[in-house]
Amino acid sequence: MKKSVVLLSGGVDSATVLAVAKSLGYEVYALSFDYGQRHRVELESARRVAGASGVKEHLVISFSLRAIGGSALTSDMDVPKKGQGGDHGLNSAGIPVTYVPARNTIFLSFALAWAETIGAADIFIGANAVDYSGYPDCRPEYLKAFENMANLATKASVEGKIKFRIHAPLIMLSKAGIIRRGTELGVDYSLTWSCYDPVREQDRYAPCLKCDSCRFRARGFEEAGVKDPLVSGRQP
Repeated sequence: MKKSVVLLSGGVDSATVLAVAKSLGYEVYALSFDYGQRHRVELESARRVAGASGVKEHLVISFSLRAIGGSALTSDMDVPKKGQGGDHGLNSAGIPVTYVPARNTIFLSFALAWAETIGAADIFIGANAVDYSGYPDCRPEYLKAFENMANLATKASVEGKIKFRIHAPLIMLSKAGIIRRGTELGVDYSLTWSCYDPVREQDRYAPCLKCDSCRFRARGFEEAGVKDPLVSGRQP
């Protein structure tokens, strides 16, 4: 089987892109990161998704971006919420404070290193440029530039052994389209996590339902005509 490295955060998009890679016949090596994010609960979702999907290996790499900061996800900055003075609006202009400086570049660099080591030419990422928060490292031109760089910067590519490809099969799908595609592929979205600012409820965490990520998720499930199993019965 062809090998692939799939970036797996544990969210809707990454769980779906993992299913896409599997459907294309790839042997999946899933890669997740514990980078000091405030929503570390997503890592447990990543583990559940990886386990349910039968990946070849699931690697979790730990490092901290909190020392760098610059984001509401890696500092004590407030996460913008609907109706709380920080509402950017869905698909509005401007890059919100939940942008983590160079995050996808860092993640893809780890993925590239692992891909070169295991002899995988294909790297999958759940980047989306339709229903997203305007992060610059989710755009097609960025991903193409990284692919070009990957084929200039690695021993395997310079020696002609591997031509690396960055796959972003969800890049031009709406969130509803992503959910429909994942549903077709049998993705269990009850295993996933999207919220940037989890709420502690007794012995578990629950999504806040007000951050941009929660709202994109809610709108996607509504427009797809699919019930979100993670937030059933909860109100924002």
